[in-house]
Amino acid sequence: MSKDYYKTLGVEKKASKEEVKKAFHKLAHKYHPDKQGGDEAKFKEINEAYQILSDDNKRAQYDMYGSGQPFDFAQGKADGFSGFDFSGFQNGGPFDFAQGKQGFEFDLGDLFGDLFGGQRGGGRAQQKRGRDISVDIQISFKEAIFGTERNILINKISQCESCHGSGAEAGSQMKKCPTCGGKGKVNETRRSIFGVFQSTRECSDCLGRGEVPDKKCHVCKGAGVLNKQENIKVSVPSGIDNGEMIRMTGQGEAVSGGQNGDLYVKIHVEQNSSYKRLGYDLATDLKIKLTDAILGAEYTLETLDGPLTLKIPAGLAYGEILRVKGKGVPVRESNRRGDLLVRVIFSTPAKLSRSAKKAIEDLREEGI
Repeated sequence: MSKDYYKTLGVEKKASKEEVKKAFHKLAHKYHPDKQGGDEAKFKEINEAYQILSDDNKRAQYDMYGSGQPFDFAQGKADGFSGFDFSGFQNGGPFDFAQGKQGFEFDLGDLFGDLFGGQRGGGRAQQKRGRDISVDIQISFKEAIFGTERNILINKISQCESCHGSGAEAGSQMKKCPTCGGKGKVNETRRSIFGVFQSTRECSDCLGRGEVPDKKCHVCKGAGVLNKQENIKVSVPSGIDNGEMIRMTGQGEAVSGGQNGDLYVKIHVEQNSSYKRLGYDLATDLKIKLTDAILGAEYTLETLDGPLTLKIPAGLAYGEILRVKGKGVPVRESNRRGDLLVRVIFSTPAKLSRSAKKAIEDLREEGI
């Protein structure tokens, strides 16, 4: 049975090549087997129709003879898709339609980028961006509570200070890029199983800027960037916790004609033998005498803020917690701080003097 290629693509017989191309793009996007709801058989049909109707000679022969008889397109006869192995196409392999085997190379991802929006997955082209980098630093427990500053020396790709990223020698003029004619992009023609397609890429000579220096910078050789060591000051905010990350926007690696990447600083906090962090609170133990727990007393406690006089109320139970307001971890973006939690512990003496034993026996008689 003769195939109606015009009906397959949904176009009139007098449709222009541009109308045929648009119809094919729409249907290829809809039925592509890699897409959800795609149809491999339907995709092969529209692909076959497009191969015929997009070629002036094949279309003229089809309009004259139809597709009811075998045709070898390599020799100028009728149905050239018999023996078409679609698996080779799916794998992105080269294919020769005349022999039904591999013949020329193409990049399937690049091809469908041209068909469906200029890049894989569609969407607008993003601005060039330098690489993000990360470093680790270690700080003390107290520095994590109150914040600190650190200078770190890192090796990275940075903007050339001599030409300020332009790539031009000082005093040199910029001129229109002869490769792209000042457009910053160049067109490429690619041959694929769907025909000949044109795509646009960034000009490799001017890196998309449209201009090149008349004389290249002697330091970076016209690149605008170079690898060097750089000293960076890191401000560690108060209240930071172990394992947290500080993002420093624009402090990553530079790229010519684009924006810098970011620097990520991972914080490692040293442990403290006396204090533990519980959210925004700090916790510690205070050892006191048994008699002070019974009668009450005052103790001097060394805190991260300095010495603190702590009043022990009489009759305090073992393990009871005393709360000191506002001596904990600073809460970010506020003037508030957590609390200091002091757990009071004491022990009974292993040995007692005769007078001490007599005093405790008197307490026992008192019912204590």
